[in-house]
Amino acid sequence: MMQAVFLTSNTSWYLYNFRKSTIRALRDQGYRVVCMSPQDDFSFQLVNDLGVEYIALPMEGKSTGLMQELRSMLFIWQTFRRYKPVFVFNFTIKLNLYGGLLCKLLRIPFANNISGLGTAFIHDSWLFRRVRQVYGWINSRANHLFFQNEEDLVVFREAGLLGNTPVTLLPGSGVDLYGFAYQSLPEDGVLTFVMIGRLIGDKGVREYAGACRILKNNGVPARCLLVGPLGISNHSAVSKEEVDNWHAEGILEYRGATNDVRPVISESHVLVLPSYREGMPRTVLEAAAMGRPAIVTDVPGCRQAVESGKTGWFCEVRNEASLAEQMRKITMMSRKEVSYVGYAARQRMEAHFSERVVVKAYMDCLSGFCYRNKSAD
Repeated sequence: MMQAVFLTSNTSWYLYNFRKSTIRALRDQGYRVVCMSPQDDFSFQLVNDLGVEYIALPMEGKSTGLMQELRSMLFIWQTFRRYKPVFVFNFTIKLNLYGGLLCKLLRIPFANNISGLGTAFIHDSWLFRRVRQVYGWINSRANHLFFQNEEDLVVFREAGLLGNTPVTLLPGSGVDLYGFAYQSLPEDGVLTFVMIGRLIGDKGVREYAGACRILKNNGVPARCLLVGPLGISNHSAVSKEEVDNWHAEGILEYRGATNDVRPVISESHVLVLPSYREGMPRTVLEAAAMGRPAIVTDVPGCRQAVESGKTGWFCEVRNEASLAEQMRKITMMSRKEVSYVGYAARQRMEAHFSERVVVKAYMDCLSGFCYRNKSAD
């Protein structure tokens, strides 16, 4: 019987879009791949496109209610006991916490992926301070930890949230350099900006909308696109009413969610991500691979994804005026100048950010554990 390897996350969207290549590599190695996450529009694609077993996890990302969280943990406990996985890869903070804790109690080996510090580190309260303490206890008992930028690793180390757990620093979730092939910038029409991501406040969606409004009010010739799923379970989620108002106001075009961002990147000139903090933003890497520079905030994760002035530009965090000014400056550049920056972004992806590095790290982690386990037997 094939050994089961679990991948857990707080959205199926995350597993489908960011862990597709890892899932395929696990299947190629003969593992029984099981994905566990709350059901969304991408849950069926995990099954239909990637051939995994899917388990719908009853969990809400923004919930902090005790009974709801206990029900989620009981479900994970029962699922792990039933499947007896040989290894579990946890992604996103809630699954790092719940999945990691229950793996430890059930003596299942696991690895946590720190893809960003998230809400528990961006905001401060009694609850989030306790979350950080528990995070440290669980991480110190993991078999491996993966980080996506060095600044997050330093924060965890200085806060005592690592223990003696082996750590690997990755270039984010990597990027498929063949799937996201270089494309020349569009030559016709006004300069087009695009923001791609979950529609939550912590991603800087409202600052992006504010900057688009400033450009429109000042008569700056630019087209602004917004792509990403609504209805995200997060305390800072952007409402449908807000997005409808922005669209009606004519400051941006909302394109909805998509499972293939390449067409919208192709029709754009510059990606925008005014996030409050990231692990390593996948959309920036994918856009760069296609030859699109990016404007990002000067915060951990984002600043590692872009070389300011070479492959993109920085703006101030939580500052729509700063973002609008940087967008305005780019509209004053020639297409050739923007194209040079985009080409440099592609070269940087080829040199440092191939997803093959990331997939190999996960497979080495798993094969190394299995080898040690067999040796012990």
